[in-house]
Amino acid sequence: MGIVVIGTVAIDDVVTPFGENLDAPGGSATYFSLSASCFTRVKLVAVIGRDFPKKHIQLFKKKNIDIEGLEQKEGKTFRWEGKYGWDLDNPQTIATHLNLLQSFNPVIPQSYKNEEMLFLANIDPELQLKVLDQTQAKIIAADTMNFWIERKRNKLLEVLKRLDILIINEYEARQLTRESNLLKAGKKIISYGAKKVVIKKGENGALFVSKSGFFTCAAYLMEDVLDPTGAGDTFAGGFLGYLSKSKRYDDSAIRTALAYGTVMASFAVENFDIKGLAGLTSVKIQKRLKVFKRICSF
Repeated sequence: MGIVVIGTVAIDDVVTPFGENLDAPGGSATYFSLSASCFTRVKLVAVIGRDFPKKHIQLFKKKNIDIEGLEQKEGKTFRWEGKYGWDLDNPQTIATHLNLLQSFNPVIPQSYKNEEMLFLANIDPELQLKVLDQTQAKIIAADTMNFWIERKRNKLLEVLKRLDILIINEYEARQLTRESNLLKAGKKIISYGAKKVVIKKGENGALFVSKSGFFTCAAYLMEDVLDPTGAGDTFAGGFLGYLSKSKRYDDSAIRTALAYGTVMASFAVENFDIKGLAGLTSVKIQKRLKVFKRICSF
């Protein structure tokens, strides 16, 4: 089983209390793909401009990420400028330059259509619906953000009705459901149509909710966090990547997948941009997972 991901490949300018990182590789699909590729084959659908550095495209190839669906066009790549204060869970967006993303019309290549899993990363719900009409994937997961919840709620609710898994952060879950309690929020999202919900809680871990119950997963606590950009997408890549590799989708497999997603996110935040993921090996992942198991056991 492999994964098709539709999302953004971007160039980021990021400032954190620990440094400045300009013209860095970013985007939801970038972090997701690099993370998921540690477990399964990944096929990427996104758009970039001629300004996107070739070395990052070469990294995709090195990681065996299929880039047939990565369109490179005349124009500029989507760019995000953000700044983090000491509360690293809440970045301030300084500027968003849509550039080529403004006219992005994702098309799933024919060679991608046999993959069993689809991940709709954070893009316009109208685009997500267009992609859903092109796929025959058996397992469909998606992410979203506060902007779409506020501006295109009705379209987002249409997407939810067609999802197996929604991956969303705690602030977005509260905004979407108007529930302060996250367990109630998860249950309400299921009433909207999504079969399972994963609510990301940053340094407080993650909450999984399904019709059969719920499960909480702790975070892998880090002493040194340099840049949390892309942590949520990295988490999603590890989570879905493990499910794809295991070829299981039951609640037991999802519990293990949450642990893998958490461990993958820990590699992302300990360095700037994708540096923590670029040289990652299965040996390093398993070593950290072993430590995480020991931390969580009682």
